[in-house]
Amino acid sequence: MSDTLDPLPGLVGFAAALREAGLPADAQRVQAYLGAVRAVDVADPDQLYWAGRLTLCAEPDDLPRYDDAFAAWFTAKEPRRRRSMMPPKPRQATMAALTDVAGNGSSPEREDEELKVAASDTEVLRHRDISALTAAEREHLRELMATLRLEPPQRRSMRSRPTRSGRLDVPKVLRAMRAAGGEPIRLAYRGRGRRPRRVVLLIDVSGSMTPYADALLRFAHAVTRAAPATTEVFTVGTRLTRLSRQLRARDPQEALTAASRAVPDFAGGTRLGETLRAFLDRWGQRGLARRAVVVLFSDGWERGDASLLGEQLARLRRLAHAVLWVNPHAGRDGYAPVQSGIAAALPHLDLLLAGHSLATLEELLMEVRRA
Repeated sequence: MSDTLDPLPGLVGFAAALREAGLPADAQRVQAYLGAVRAVDVADPDQLYWAGRLTLCAEPDDLPRYDDAFAAWFTAKEPRRRRSMMPPKPRQATMAALTDVAGNGSSPEREDEELKVAASDTEVLRHRDISALTAAEREHLRELMATLRLEPPQRRSMRSRPTRSGRLDVPKVLRAMRAAGGEPIRLAYRGRGRRPRRVVLLIDVSGSMTPYADALLRFAHAVTRAAPATTEVFTVGTRLTRLSRQLRARDPQEALTAASRAVPDFAGGTRLGETLRAFLDRWGQRGLARRAVVVLFSDGWERGDASLLGEQLARLRRLAHAVLWVNPHAGRDGYAPVQSGIAAALPHLDLLLAGHSLATLEELLMEVRRA
């Protein structure tokens, strides 16, 4: 192939053909595909085939459609007929919610421009207030939310394990000496290992938090799926509801549907002090909150006794490793923590964070990991 010819426009057109065939060739996959193509010999059909198969196919059902599209695009062969009588189910592109991509007659230049616009819209969406999003933006936000991953904070384990340095493992050294005729050939050491620290999420689902409730529950689902054994999720409002089991489901929509059925006080009132006391009496005091990172999502509007909330947070702070409060309004200009609930809580918090956008939730994940 001549050095003056750029194969990338044709490859972007191939990605558009895959989308028409029903494959999820979104902007991120196309960018990964182009990066893989740059690392292989495009004159070799096998290398070109595998570069696309490894980056543009999401599941086994995509492989037959990819093979047909590759043969038709690069070898001009007639696609083989399928034995199944059911037509393939079309899929929407991941970026379809934000970019009106027309699959018919799109030029390579337009494809490249649409990829740039999609990436720009995604970056803008990361910083938009969740309560002000349109229906299409909310749908795209849900897709981005599902990609979040939590690296659980670590704590020192009570049990020791073999290490390269630390305390001398005398029994192991003696056994090695006996096997070697009394000579200390190699020294062995033991030290305290590390294990994931528990993370507890308490999500306010009262009426004032309704614009953020869906996004926060999806955020909780992503965190739970990343560390199901060490993550606990509760909703607080007029009563306490545990959602850890529902949010362990793999499919986000299935998990959110099960969670909505389990929460009886959605969009109701707010009694943070009473529900926090119920959490500590039933779960926290018995060990769920001990040495854990506890994150409370709420705007701080308390209809009950604010002093009770302060007392229960002080009690929680004595049990937990760290207590973080996420307030969606804290990210707005001119915000002041004057609400009765947040004012009573401030003396007992390690950190007050904003939680009104995807970017602020990503910052929250970093703070949890640092804890």
